Parts: sequence; C-alpha cells; structure tokens
Amino acid sequence: MPSKSPSVRGPGTPPDPLCRLLLDLGEALLGGGLPVHEVEEELRGLGKASGAPEVRVAALTNGLFVALGPDEGTRFQPVGTALRFEQTADVLHLVHRLRAGELDGPRALAELDGIRRAPARWPTWVADLGALPVGVGVCLFLQPVAANVLVAGLGSLIVVGLTALARRLPYLRPLLPVTAGFLVALLVLSLARAAVLDGPLRTIVATLAILLPGGLLVTGLSEIAAGAASAGTARLVSGAVQLALFLAGVAAAATATGMPATALANVQVAKPSWWVIGLGLAIAVAGVVVNVHTPPAAVPWIVAVIAVSVTVQVAVGMAHGAAIGGLAGAVSAAVAATLVHWLPGGRLWQVLYLPAFWIVVPGSFGLLNTAQIEVGNGAQSVLAAVSAVFGVSIGTLIGSVISRIPRPSLVVPQLRA
Repeated sequence: MPSKSPSVRGPGTPPDPLCRLLLDLGEALLGGGLPVHEVEEELRGLGKASGAPEVRVAALTNGLFVALGPDEGTRFQPVGTALRFEQTADVLHLVHRLRAGELDGPRALAELDGIRRAPARWPTWVADLGALPVGVGVCLFLQPVAANVLVAGLGSLIVVGLTALARRLPYLRPLLPVTAGFLVALLVLSLARAAVLDGPLRTIVATLAILLPGGLLVTGLSEIAAGAASAGTARLVSGAVQLALFLAGVAAAATATGMPATALANVQVAKPSWWVIGLGLAIAVAGVVVNVHTPPAAVPWIVAVIAVSVTVQVAVGMAHGAAIGGLAGAVSAAVAATLVHWLPGGRLWQVLYLPAFWIVVPGSFGLLNTAQIEVGNGAQSVLAAVSAVFGVSIGTLIGSVISRIPRPSLVVPQLRA
C-alpha cells in the first residue's frame, strides 16, 4: 500500500497538546532571533524527550511547520511580536527545564504566556539610550580622538531620537537606515569639512554600529552553511538591503556637504592603547546590556565571556587579519560560554553567547571596508568585508558544535511520554 502523505490540518481542528507546545516554543525562539537550524534542533530534541521521536520541524524566518510524525497532520505557526533578549533567555531556560523533565507541557505553556506578558526591566527610552554608550565605546577603539568621540556621542543621540520615532510611527521604520546614515554622516562630514575632526568614516560607523546589520548577515550565512538555505538567503538579502540603505544615506550626505570621495577613506587618526580598547569595550558592553534588556543575574558572566572573546579576537586579528580574528573570537566565545554553562548554577550557553556574538560580529570592523565600496576601493573592499563576515560565520558554526558537548558527569533525564 502507498504510504499516507502528511496533511495540513484545517483551522477548526484542535492541535495535539505537544504540537501546540512545540509551535508556541518555536515561535518564541524565532521571535528571539535564533537561527532556524538551532530552533529546529531544539524542538526535535524536545519532541524526542516528550515521546515523539519522529517529530518533523521546518522553520522559516517568519514561521514554522510542525508535525508529530510522518503520518500526522502538519501545523503552521507564524512568528508574532519579536521578544526582548531577557524574554528569549527565559524561553531558552524554559526549554532546558522541559528537556530535563522539570515541568510538564501545561505548566510550560502557562510560563511561556507569563514570559510574553512580562514587563520590561526598564522603560523603553532607557533601552534606547543604550545606543549612546555603544557609539562612544566603539569610537574609542575605532577612532580614539577626543573630537571624534564627542561627535560620536552627539550622533548617537540622533540615532536614539530616530529609533524612538520609528517605534512610535512604524510606517517610518523602513526609512530608519537611510535617514540615520544621512543625518549622522551629515553631522560628521560637516564637522570634518570645518576641520574640527579627521577620519570621519570610522566615526560614522561607530555611531551607526548599533543599527548596522552585521548580526543579520552573519546569522544568514551560518544558516546557509547549516543547510537552511531559504531562511539564510532571506536574512542575507534583508541585511544587504539595509546595508545598502545606510551607504546610500552616507553617500547622499557626502554629496550634500560637497566632500570628496577620498574623505571617506578608512583612515585611523590615532592607534588606541590597550587600556583605551578596554575602556571602549566596557562602555560599549554597558550600552548593549541596557539596550537589549539583559537579565541582571547574567551580566557578570556575559561580561566575562565578552572579555575572553574580544581579547582573543583583537590579539589574533592584529596578527592574522580581521577574518581569522573574527573566527577565533566566535569560537572562543562559544568555548567560554559552554564552560560557564557547565558550572553549578551556570547560565545557558546561548544567553552568554548571544551578547558576545553581537560584539564579535564585524558590524564595525568588517563593514568599514564595505563602506569604502562607494569611494572606489571596489574588489579589495568587498573581499575584505566578505572574508570578515565569513570568518565569524564559520566561527559561529564551530561554536554551535562546541556548545553541544554534554556537561561532564551529567545525565539529562528524559521527559515521560
């Protein structure tokens, strides 16, 4: 007899409780920005632990399909509102407890609903102001000159204002990259034309660092490398379009100010010392912690993981280039996050790794070369930028493998069917 093909259940058919649980958890993880192949692996592992060893999961950037077996009906769940980082951390911890058999499905769904409804730890305007220390901190190790750092701070306030405006008027959000690129570049290039500062490109990039789509590009490449071509391509195209909009805004500002193309060369006016790099990193990390609503209990561990990864990235990058440095930084972040996760009471590795990933991603360093495409460095700039992004992507894939090494002398109990 021919095998019965899976069917998509109609909207009136109530889903199986386990299917409902997997759909809701998968939607939450996708809303938290996790790569689709990691979401699929988490749900398959949870399905096996819950008595559904043949669970089928297919995740996309905007939703996921789940079936409990090859002959079971398939359900689709679209991704709703994006989750804050603190909510994503709580969802990951919830999945970990489910797989460890510490709670059942109904309690998990109730807790998931509570996570979604939980208020932010601080007001939205406070989170938006996190862009200020990020811009100042990144500028300290990209262009450590007092005038440039001060202008980066002023430009970051423009970014804060535009972000708040885009939140209040969602139909303006698609214009945020080009508008931010134009206004920030207009400020910096006008002051450069007045001889107030030198090396404007690095100052512009530092100011826009929190908005640049470096993480989107790297996540897309890692998804493609892991076999999730549809989701990876979608993220890659989205990130490339956003980057093009930033560059268009910067190019428009250069035209408006009458600055020549050579003014946007990648020039570092002064080399930062180690203590300046450390200070800049500390300030930038503080901004990221505030901007993404980081759980306070995880902050010390996150800072430790970031310190290890950035130290490795900078040291290796100075010797072997940005691509190898990014790879080494991503791998060291995963190793450090996994070791902390193994400690008694340690946080989940994803909670520790994601902030380090946002710092290691060449959102500032690798995209400096991309920004120069507009000023004639063409093939060399493209090659340098792509190699830097690929380096972090490969490091991220290696890191995901490292994270799956089981904790020594730990037996994870299975959920009962």
